[in-house]
Amino acid sequence: MTLAAFLSVLLIHLAAAMSPGPSFVVSVRTAASEGFKVASALAVGFGLGAALWAVAALAGLALLFEVAPVLLTVLKVGGGLFLCFIALMMWRHAAEPLAEVEANAPPRSIASAIRLGLMTQLANPKPAVFFGAVFIGLVPAGTPLPTLIALLAFIFINETLWYVFVARAFSIAQARTAYMRLKAMIDRLFGGLIALFGLKIALT
Repeated sequence: MTLAAFLSVLLIHLAAAMSPGPSFVVSVRTAASEGFKVASALAVGFGLGAALWAVAALAGLALLFEVAPVLLTVLKVGGGLFLCFIALMMWRHAAEPLAEVEANAPPRSIASAIRLGLMTQLANPKPAVFFGAVFIGLVPAGTPLPTLIALLAFIFINETLWYVFVARAFSIAQARTAYMRLKAMIDRLFGGLIALFGLKIALT
């Protein structure tokens, strides 16, 4: 695998990571409501999810989806329903006041935030197809294992650092103050967006 191909995979993935989707919506809401520390842990979960989908693509899951499309349908419906569940929880609790976040006591544990990020990422099987398409064109057969491990590591770093940036941008005091003032409206808007993403994943 050439250096140019390696960098191309990373740039294509970064562009895909930066495109708005359910992970972005969850990240923005978490950063504004629970602060930078929790949202950064969420970013780690997103990174782990992206790396796992990349591993699945390298293992041939994207090809399996083509051979057994019913498997992709099951994963899409299941993932879409999980996102709709997140949306429902946001709607149900939209009108509840936001608990104050103490510096050393985030309302959500770090492990819980990582788990939420991972589950949100894994709820969308499209990255496996995305990585499969990219890898088929840019990762030749016989690529040495150390190169593949480095590629997976950088995919994890790509995804995580982007969402750490999002966490930083939306966890500043002004963003948090605006969120607290408009919490019910923002949570319902974000919940609606996540539900739409979930339905799109499940039905397309």
